[in-house]
Amino acid sequence: MYPFLNYSFLHDAPPFLFFTGKGGVGKTSLACASAVALCDSGKRVLLVSTDPASNVGQVFDTRIGNKMTAIAAVSGLSALEIDPQAAAQAYRERIVGPVRGKLPESVVRSIEEQLSGACTTEIAAFDEFTALLTDKALLAEYDHIVFDTAPTGHTIRLLQLPGAWSEFLEQGKGDASCLGPLAGLEKQRSQYAEAVAALSDAEKTRLILVARAQASTLREVARTHDELATIGLVNQQLVINGIFPQSELADDPLATALWQREQLAMAQMPALLASLPQDRVPLLATNLVGVDSLRQLLGAAPVNGNLEVERPAAESQDQQHPGLTQLVDELASDGHGLIMLMGKGGVGKTTLAAAVAVELASRGLPVHLTTSDPAAHLGETLAGALPNLAVSRIDPHAETERYRAQVLATKGASLDAQGRALLEEDLRSPCTEEIAVFQAFSRIIREAGKRFVVMDTAPTGHTLLLLDATGAYHREIARQMGGKGMHFTTPMMQLQDPKQTKVMIVTLPEPTPVQEAANLQADLRRAGIEPWAWVVNHMLAPASVSSPLLAQRAYRQQPHIEAVKEEHAKRYAVVPLQAVEPVGVKALQDLCHPAHKEG
Repeated sequence: MYPFLNYSFLHDAPPFLFFTGKGGVGKTSLACASAVALCDSGKRVLLVSTDPASNVGQVFDTRIGNKMTAIAAVSGLSALEIDPQAAAQAYRERIVGPVRGKLPESVVRSIEEQLSGACTTEIAAFDEFTALLTDKALLAEYDHIVFDTAPTGHTIRLLQLPGAWSEFLEQGKGDASCLGPLAGLEKQRSQYAEAVAALSDAEKTRLILVARAQASTLREVARTHDELATIGLVNQQLVINGIFPQSELADDPLATALWQREQLAMAQMPALLASLPQDRVPLLATNLVGVDSLRQLLGAAPVNGNLEVERPAAESQDQQHPGLTQLVDELASDGHGLIMLMGKGGVGKTTLAAAVAVELASRGLPVHLTTSDPAAHLGETLAGALPNLAVSRIDPHAETERYRAQVLATKGASLDAQGRALLEEDLRSPCTEEIAVFQAFSRIIREAGKRFVVMDTAPTGHTLLLLDATGAYHREIARQMGGKGMHFTTPMMQLQDPKQTKVMIVTLPEPTPVQEAANLQADLRRAGIEPWAWVVNHMLAPASVSSPLLAQRAYRQQPHIEAVKEEHAKRYAVVPLQAVEPVGVKALQDLCHPAHKEG
């Protein structure tokens, strides 16, 4: 009766459904479509987004925000967007409020400073949705709660850490990284334990790993699968989203190449993933906004034909945009400096960072290409060597181990056995990794005074954590040195100096990636960093495709490219979608020097 039941991830759905996966794979669309489908089958559903760049309201054309809001277009559906910043503010107030006016102002400010980082934001967001997982009245009201964005493994590990945090604080045995944010956890301990138990219970929770049919995305999902399985979240299913339908190839060379690439990636996916229950959802031409298009996604409504293809394609046929080479021309004139590529996961940062580095090096300039992304595979992307080009990566695991050893050798040396055990426990928290990566990041950017350092950064959330750590370090150094009249330079000052650092924001010509890139730009500006350029990746040229599906997608890209050009970017470049995966020095050079398209 209900077409969506063809998909196993919605069969016998438990009360909690979590959609997780890297950026750009369609988590939000699938979560929204699943919520609509369950409501259409007579269920009452609460849809919850924990994504800071949530566009659930945009999908349903309804202002939602941080309160349960009925979705008028779908009977039985309510939605809630947890605002991590607002949650963090409430969380800080819960800790600081009781001591305000009782402790000296300087102490209160110090506590607030401790609670200003990304760790606090993450814990606070978790705090909000654990309340949903354990609210008996809510569970009586709704048959299902669908979460867009699952908790990360490291957040859950943090909550599983045993130990007497409060005692550690009272005794003042150190100023370890996460103690401030964790101070508010004690009251919630039983709630968290109940929430973690619910997440681990296959009768209550199903985790849906969302991926695209791309080798890099499937590797990333395999890592997520392992990380969550290790901490007991084993009820997982795989959904490969946005697969190019063979019926839409229409003898189009680009469409055929994309289809073949996807088929190969799925045939070669990691064995662990291949063993999971699996669904494949076809690519639609439409942007998934509005209830009708959501119903199309899971097949509950017929897919419309070739809407709006012929006319718009002709209209935008001769649209010209600057390419990557124009940006590199401008960069090269400086002779050295830090170039950082930032953006959400899945937009092609690693490939474009490698392309920029290869182009600079091929002009005889000294270049160090590095990455702070734990999932990045620069070596695989380069697949070769080039004179003037050095390649490295900041390995979070190795850097964290190095940092732990350093702290235990210094701060830990004077502690008794209990104090040392508590310090070791604190050093297992995710905040430790942030600090360790920051230290490695600081070492690398010092090189940018002598040569080009091109850095492929981790997806947006991790990068903002890094900026938080950089900002906190700057404020601490300024506090210590400023009063003494001493001259100092911090990594943050280097990032804020446009002569030394150029930030390039990478996005895709689609609604959510552009919105997330705009949010990232706002975050950077708040940190005093002005983005230098935007790069729009994977553009389809309407005139050069014959597949109706690709032609329609090309048409739908145009307003988003225009928005980047007119509203967001001071300078921009557009990189076309490649028929062949850009791997190897020659393919990367082609991104800067695309071949002339045949008519």
